[in-house]
Amino acid sequence: MCEANAYLIEENDEKLVMEAVDTIEPEGDGLVLNNIFGEQKLLKARIHSLALVDHKIYLTSIS
Repeated sequence: MCEANAYLIEENDEKLVMEAVDTIEPEGDGLVLNNIFGEQKLLKARIHSLALVDHKIYLTSIS
């Protein structure tokens, strides 16, 4: 499995926002996350970093 979990970084803490993310696409001033279960989320965020070996996507909010 190549999916990753997406986390929003808030004040030095990681908040899980979606599990098993399959695709991330830019949308306006944010990102659309889709997972293998058919769920979709639009977040006003940008990619902070990726930890591919750990299957983690780190995002930060856009104000």
